[in-house]
Amino acid sequence: MADERTFVIVGAGLAGAKAAETLRADGFTGKIILIGEETERPYERPPLSKDHLHGKEGAREKAFVREPGWYAEHDVDLRLATRVTHLDISLKKIVLDGVDELHYDKLLLTTGSRVRTLDVPGAQLPGVRYLRTVDESDALLDHLKRAANVVVVGAGWIGLETAAAARHHGAEVTVVELADLPLQRVLGDEVATVYAELHRAHGVTFRFGAKVASFKGSSALESVVLDDGTELPADLAVVGVGIQPNTELAVDGGLAVDNGILVDAGLRTSAPDVYAAGDVVNLDHPLLGRRVRVEHWANALNGGKAAGKALLGEDVTYDRVPYFYSDQYDLGMEYSGYASPGEYDQVVFRGSPAIADGKAPEFIAFWVRDGRVLAGMNANVWDVTDPIQALVRAGHQGRAVDLAKLADPAVPLDKLLD
Repeated sequence: MADERTFVIVGAGLAGAKAAETLRADGFTGKIILIGEETERPYERPPLSKDHLHGKEGAREKAFVREPGWYAEHDVDLRLATRVTHLDISLKKIVLDGVDELHYDKLLLTTGSRVRTLDVPGAQLPGVRYLRTVDESDALLDHLKRAANVVVVGAGWIGLETAAAARHHGAEVTVVELADLPLQRVLGDEVATVYAELHRAHGVTFRFGAKVASFKGSSALESVVLDDGTELPADLAVVGVGIQPNTELAVDGGLAVDNGILVDAGLRTSAPDVYAAGDVVNLDHPLLGRRVRVEHWANALNGGKAAGKALLGEDVTYDRVPYFYSDQYDLGMEYSGYASPGEYDQVVFRGSPAIADGKAPEFIAFWVRDGRVLAGMNANVWDVTDPIQALVRAGHQGRAVDLAKLADPAVPLDKLLD
């Protein structure tokens, strides 16, 4: 008997695409409608600030989740350049572009997030750019190829990856950051210092404890003015000051929202038959024992898959260890876990994090509290994600390890829990 249900996915990014893939792979034969506001088919975002921004051949095309014909071949109704303007959970319908009504049997919200913008004089000048979409990455790459002086506003992951790309293209680079170190809120002082030294070794100048007061220029950007009056020459400024979840549709539908759409471990929202996944969700995480909103690629990838199974009625418990990665110059890293500043009592290093002769180090850092590993980061050390995630999972479950052995490279990581 044919399945006559209609599953609607709002948000045609990685999470939405993976949910649609999972539905078909797991045998769903009903109607799937995947709706996105952009004109491009679903793509992944990491290449936009990494390989593509460095100008590597083929990187742009590799960002797309599937080849152009996949959606039609798998009977996925992909509707691009389409905005969902209203959600009525009582009637189980959405409104497209303020006009067309569409009924759903189950609904998945993967509406993602958008960049935070700077509201200062001159912010609309040509040459002030943001990086979130593939179109923005295309335009930024073109500008980087001819930029002489680049100011990066914000020393988070996007800001630092952009700074590395700008140096790759030969520009002089200054990074403006309100905190005392790059990535300080994410990594804490111990590991944030590594990134400060790494970028300085590659010629980047930092202006810490500083804010942008304005952007100056006549017909295009010419300089960036800081709050202390310092004027930095710039023909390109890239603003990377964070993202915010796209919760407007959820609010319109009356869903519970607080720094994202509130979902339980099964990715269920407060409304019947409405699920959410990816950047936009504030998850009641069963492993971490708290609500978290994770803004990284792996969460969209794995959350989308889990949401597809949840739509099919499977008993889903989404408890993945948070994971992200970054490549800057000759330092590649992977981070697993969750440890905010103030929540750990020490960082244990396996290997030295010092930069020697301008060369990036090889080490693993563990954020520890009471002997429990809360997070781990492997830098230029590979094929250790699984044992690190096992240590993190055990740590959040209350199990401590021997810290001397944790720091000893001679002790295999997978033996620490024996």
